[in-house]
Amino acid sequence: MTVDFLPQVAAVFLLIFARMGMLVMLMPAIGDRAVPVNIRLVLALALTLLFYPITASRMPAIPDTLFGIALLGASEMLTGFVIGMTARLLLAAMQTAGSAIAFQMGLGFAVSADPTQGQQGALVGTFLSLLALTLIFATDLHHLFIMALVTSYEIFEPGQVLPTGDLLQAVIEVVSGMFAISVQVAAPFLVFGLVFYLGLGLLSRLMPQIQIFFIAMPANIMVGFIMLAGVLGAIMTWYLSHIEQAIRPFLGLG
Repeated sequence: MTVDFLPQVAAVFLLIFARMGMLVMLMPAIGDRAVPVNIRLVLALALTLLFYPITASRMPAIPDTLFGIALLGASEMLTGFVIGMTARLLLAAMQTAGSAIAFQMGLGFAVSADPTQGQQGALVGTFLSLLALTLIFATDLHHLFIMALVTSYEIFEPGQVLPTGDLLQAVIEVVSGMFAISVQVAAPFLVFGLVFYLGLGLLSRLMPQIQIFFIAMPANIMVGFIMLAGVLGAIMTWYLSHIEQAIRPFLGLG
């Protein structure tokens, strides 16, 4: 019995781990700072063991030089970075929309720790981010992300030159889509804020002796919460549909 195959197995394992490790460190919920590093490392190793029988045959011949192996590993890490950051940006859309809604409601300074971003964020944005993350797992939408890991070895074949132009185009579409969905989600509140503050400005000119803005702020917050409760279901349904459409290119569906 010989062990000549062990270096090849170890090299393939490390290449798969490079992509999966980068994905785990960037994926929403799993890659948050609230999750201990040891747990993320164990999950990355478990995914590597799970994907080894599926992807080992797709791996190219291992280079004989250390530089070649390092270059191949960097390419795998870059691929994992692109997929993981795409998922991260999809979730950041709700944080951006929640921040815009909070400012329109007068709650821009009401901040709390946002575990999805690893920093403080607007209270409404944190609520929408956590709700979106919960619905992704509750509706089994995370299965699409797992399938995207499998198809990523078909779209981004190991050892091949990454399509830089296509990657840049995909990044532009994801970032622009993130801001577009943020504005669309916050649109009812932006329109309400514009009309509300315009009316307050007219009242302050008609009755300058009364502190209109001081009196109207509680009404602004109350109406904002009523609007949020009324449109929350439609917002989250629309957002989940956006995620499903955004992940389709990584599933090979175009």
